[in-house]
Amino acid sequence: MDVLLALLALFNVVAMITVFMPRTFPDSVLPWFVFAFALLSTELAWLWLPLQAVLTLACVAGGALDSTLGVIALLVLAVSWLGLLRSIWLGLDSGTTVESALGQALGRDYRARIPAGVSRGLRNVVGFADWRRPFAMPRPGVEVIRNIAYAGGGIRQRLDLYRPAVIPPGGCPVLLQIHGGAWMIGTKEQQALPLMYRMAANGWICVAANYRLSPSVGFPTHLHDCKAALAWIRTHGREYGMNPDFVAVTGGSAGGHLTALMGLTENRPDLQPGQEGVDTSVQACVPFYGVYDFLNRSGARPSSAKFLEFLGERVLHATPEEDPARWDLASPITQVHADAPPFMVVHGSRDSLAPVEDARLFARHLREISRNPVVYVELQGAEHAFDIMHSPRTEHAIDGVQRFLEWVRAGRSG
Repeated sequence: MDVLLALLALFNVVAMITVFMPRTFPDSVLPWFVFAFALLSTELAWLWLPLQAVLTLACVAGGALDSTLGVIALLVLAVSWLGLLRSIWLGLDSGTTVESALGQALGRDYRARIPAGVSRGLRNVVGFADWRRPFAMPRPGVEVIRNIAYAGGGIRQRLDLYRPAVIPPGGCPVLLQIHGGAWMIGTKEQQALPLMYRMAANGWICVAANYRLSPSVGFPTHLHDCKAALAWIRTHGREYGMNPDFVAVTGGSAGGHLTALMGLTENRPDLQPGQEGVDTSVQACVPFYGVYDFLNRSGARPSSAKFLEFLGERVLHATPEEDPARWDLASPITQVHADAPPFMVVHGSRDSLAPVEDARLFARHLREISRNPVVYVELQGAEHAFDIMHSPRTEHAIDGVQRFLEWVRAGRSG
């Protein structure tokens, strides 16, 4: 039993390093090794800690403390539990960070602009019932319609709708969700489910779209497909109860990158082939943990050469020297302009896949140039893809997104 206790202690040591120092490990094992440990010790720490306590008690009852190894392992575990407790607290306290960021960018009284009828539907307190079942996604009153074709390219050009059971006469505002997966993997069913079900239950129609993936296609085909999905919303959305006059876009990781580009490259004929006459502007952008500069101008990515090689071979199908214009287009930070829509940029301070410094630089650049508000939310202790499950941090982030979008919508209708 002392060996089992020691293995548990070793696991916790590694987990605490991944949570609080995610770039400690060499790039040969980072980031997937780090990522695998971190979500268990961040978003699921409130479950993992009591489970460890039960395992530890079982080991102690089985005689683990009869050896020096067992005693040392118990001491190490006790110290690591302090780290897990801190991780839990950072998640519980995320609401303070979100609200502070909204108030700083929109004004401390920003909620006064949201109509009273809408404001009454906003959640003010995140409770245990909101996150006690991390992977329970469906909600009563939300209808899901799957695999609607927005173009003729098969399953990779289909979308799902999440909509309320009751559609108001004027239709529902729309949130377009773009999945991540390093531009190479992922599907519309896998990500942002807590956000989409919550928004649909509160009167929005959420559209989750697939797009064609690398290496079979190269950038900007991914963006072409996202714009085709938006064009479908504009031309067919009313048939499904949408109000296509207000479309916001969100997505995480590669989806965050594409979300930012959707907001910054509106109505460019070269990026919406076959849909040149359709309005592809969006009214708000909410990228989560995206990549905003493919050329690593912030210097935040320690393995820049390896990252550039991956992007060139798999995603862009060209090196920066071979096609500098394509690389420039692929970097949202180079596409920022004064008429960019309102942005809410969400990133975790401990992201092991998309460096937070990149998001900071992007948000700062947006604020310097855009005439519209830019909310930057840096969630302390959050890893990549933290929002794929219900957790205190996820629920606070969802509340912030909902308030931001309703604030933007109120400004347009007012």
